[in-house]
Amino acid sequence: MKQVELKAINTIRGLSIDAIEQANSGHPGLPLGAAPMSYALWADHLNFNPKHPDWLNRDRFVMSAGHGSSLLYSLLHLFGYDLPISDIKNFRQWHSKTPGHPEFRHTAGVETTTGPLGQGAANAVGMAVAERILANKFNNEEIDLIDHYTYCFVGDGCLMEGISAEAASIAGYLKLGKLIMLYDSNDISLDGPTSLTFPEDTKKRYESYGWHVQTVKEGDTDISGINKAIAKAKSVSDKPSLIIVKTTIGYGSPNKCGSEKAHGAPLGEKETELTKEFLGLDPKKKFFVDKSVEAHFSKLIQKKVVNYTEWEKKKKAYQKKYPEKYSQLEGFINYDLPKNLNEIIPNFNPGEKLATRVSNHTAMSSAGSKLEWLVSLDADLSCSTKAFFKGAGYFDATVQNGRNIRIGVREHAMAAIANGISCHGGLRPTTSTFFSFVDYMRPSIRLAALMGINPIFIFTHDSVAVGEDGPTHQPVEQLMSVRIIPKLKVIRPADANEVTEAWKYMLADKNSPFVLVLSRQDIETLDRKKYSGAEGLSKGAYILSEMKKPELILIATGSEVNLSLHVQELLKNKGISSNVVSMPSFEIFEAQTQKYKEKILPDGVKKVSIEAGSTFGWQKYTGKCGLNIGIDTFGSSAPGNVVLDKYGFSADQICKKVLEYLKK
Repeated sequence: MKQVELKAINTIRGLSIDAIEQANSGHPGLPLGAAPMSYALWADHLNFNPKHPDWLNRDRFVMSAGHGSSLLYSLLHLFGYDLPISDIKNFRQWHSKTPGHPEFRHTAGVETTTGPLGQGAANAVGMAVAERILANKFNNEEIDLIDHYTYCFVGDGCLMEGISAEAASIAGYLKLGKLIMLYDSNDISLDGPTSLTFPEDTKKRYESYGWHVQTVKEGDTDISGINKAIAKAKSVSDKPSLIIVKTTIGYGSPNKCGSEKAHGAPLGEKETELTKEFLGLDPKKKFFVDKSVEAHFSKLIQKKVVNYTEWEKKKKAYQKKYPEKYSQLEGFINYDLPKNLNEIIPNFNPGEKLATRVSNHTAMSSAGSKLEWLVSLDADLSCSTKAFFKGAGYFDATVQNGRNIRIGVREHAMAAIANGISCHGGLRPTTSTFFSFVDYMRPSIRLAALMGINPIFIFTHDSVAVGEDGPTHQPVEQLMSVRIIPKLKVIRPADANEVTEAWKYMLADKNSPFVLVLSRQDIETLDRKKYSGAEGLSKGAYILSEMKKPELILIATGSEVNLSLHVQELLKNKGISSNVVSMPSFEIFEAQTQKYKEKILPDGVKKVSIEAGSTFGWQKYTGKCGLNIGIDTFGSSAPGNVVLDKYGFSADQICKKVLEYLKK
């Protein structure tokens, strides 16, 4: 190792522990141990341009072990990104660009939000999938416009998490040769040595997944060995690669290295000074970068810029020779919509009885036939959810240009892989499974909302109407549980034409994740000449059926909207005037003006919610004196219509409850 390289590595270490010490918060063990492997990757392999952090063909670097954020920020600062030393000094402080864990779109150069361990490993699989789909779509024999790697930094904790196992398994099957993981194997977790809980042979496990695996035994010092391993991994085109780099947590700390004491707390002022002495740094200088080190990083950055410039020349040649293809690529990047979108996604005829999972298949396939930037992931249930793009082909181990991707029974990884595809850009993913399994996906859905990315999470079999499969497969609390996730938009359409409108709305909103909740059972398509148009979905809630001087407002979602119309008729026969409000999305409704919301749900009129799920949360719209008709217990195994009837979801039973409520 050259002397300047050692100084550069120790400068990364010094900045990282200074940031943690100043914040009195953070994880010093990882950056001290992993600085050499990170430096080797960034200096000699990773393609990027710090002045153009969104360069389409950049290599992606995912810090799955997000607690190592101080290491990532030090790398970004030294490699010329818009992250001045003032932000390094402001680590973990209010409104700084250096939050405790990396946040997507908050800090230039951060490719995804990480922190929950293993998430980044699955995100990286999604990025590698996106690279392959786009490369196979736009590259040709003359010009490889899209040709980059996805590198992922993982730790022991990442590889303990089940999500990383799910993701690694599907990545091996898909033969994602441009996915390379560097494993910071220091044998320590927060509670102590990994031997307490993690004694397995990781090498054999990943080899069994179909990965190419190498080990670098002296990761603290062997830069040459790390470089050779990365180069070898890049040469293996038919397998993803895992490089196990044996490191010492807290390297250089005389009293904490190799111990869990270095993991999750600052070293302390005295220990920091001792560590700097060991590393050959001035213990009295904080946030210091030697001029020779600055010059070294400057030269490295210049090489990165040269790579970018060469690609720009390639892009101009491509643009000149294949203008239509390049225009299409720009459309992928911008998620362009055709002007005739309303004509592409069909409307359905009144009276048609279709499960919304069925009408959704028609709607999304119609959209997907024109919008080739849409891709579908499914968790071994597409034959039942029907949430795939008809005629779009499959992406698998041998054919990697299809747009339907079978993930298998791996719901958690599926959601995180979709997040990775979305973070990569150029493609917009959908996922599908049964709604009761949303609980397997919740951490990834939450992160999608936190990042403001655009996956569409499709869930079918949306209530106790699932029937015979019983309470394990009958969602009750799930609908409200996803509605409470900030910045997530949840839509439960009432009929086939609300499904159509849902797709128009979701496609137009390019910066939000969605949960689309669909029925297994048939629902009659409403006659929109008799009732208000389904375009009201774009407001989140609308008056579907209006009567003069209503004494009551019936608010419903999904399959219960049709039921509410029957209740309205029964009440009408008893001389009671009521409005029916279809409320497919709380979140979209909340974004409307106060004037509109008061028009739909005016004060002074009694309100009843009707939804075959938990009543929790409906009080926001019905008021503390309103009536909330729902299901606040687990379901039962029986035919769906029987279950609904036994839980009170028939027009007669609901009418009876409403009449009793009005007497109070």
